Amino acid sequence: MQIKGSSLKINSLIIAVLIFLYFISGIFGCGKDERKETKNTAKDTIRISGAWALYPMMVKWAEEFNKKYPHIRIDISAGGAGKGVADALSNLVDIGMVSRDLKPEEIKQGAFFIPVVKDAVFPTINSNNPDLDKILERGIKKEIFIDLWINGKTLTWGDISGSNLKEKIQVYTRSDSCGAAETWANYLGKKSQEDLKGIAVYGDPGLADAIKKDKYGIGYNNLNYAFDAKTGKPVQGLDIIPIDINGNGKVDQKEKINTKQKAMNAVAAGIYP
Repeated sequence: MQIKGSSLKINSLIIAVLIFLYFISGIFGCGKDERKETKNTAKDTIRISGAWALYPMMVKWAEEFNKKYPHIRIDISAGGAGKGVADALSNLVDIGMVSRDLKPEEIKQGAFFIPVVKDAVFPTINSNNPDLDKILERGIKKEIFIDLWINGKTLTWGDISGSNLKEKIQVYTRSDSCGAAETWANYLGKKSQEDLKGIAVYGDPGLADAIKKDKYGIGYNNLNYAFDAKTGKPVQGLDIIPIDINGNGKVDQKEKINTKQKAMNAVAAGIYP
């Protein structure tokens, strides 16, 4: 049996309630019994592709699996949830990593899902932004994110921070079909990735790098690309934008997420955003 998956139905329901949160969910493979073999693919090789969000976890799982089964080779490649779906459905891989809900047409083609992880997407800003301190104090309201990514409205950093900074906000998004973009778009009014405006960049690491290189950039990343695995702090060159959920113009304690542990606690408790 080939395995593949995306978010479980209960995950979809929770997404609808929590809006911004999404459940990285899973490994997904084809429901068909037959599988295509290629000359270059041995029977003791497991092929996996898909979501960047799941990639770090899958690499770790593969390492642990190989300790017990060293004769099994596991090939893992990241390329976005869309690629994971397509590769699994076409039998190019055994497992597809998906960080969004499976679409009805994908399920009809034989896809089934296994939820494995709970994750979230975080808005990011360059740590050298001149208005960083003001943004960390005030946060940014959801309506501003909608203006930037959905309405394509041109705003300056001063417009949202209350400063005199006239530099325009440079909006970035993902070019690859991915769960992070779908989740972010869903949070911004039940939209889809195709509705997101901005400079399109490939991959989670690519989007993070783009923001690190642009002092006036704004983007979004999955947990493991927004926070450093070793320090638990935001990745060097990035900061996490607090979402002003209650719209009171300041960052309350529950809205302040500046470490990986706080982020994981907030996600697990269902209070983010």
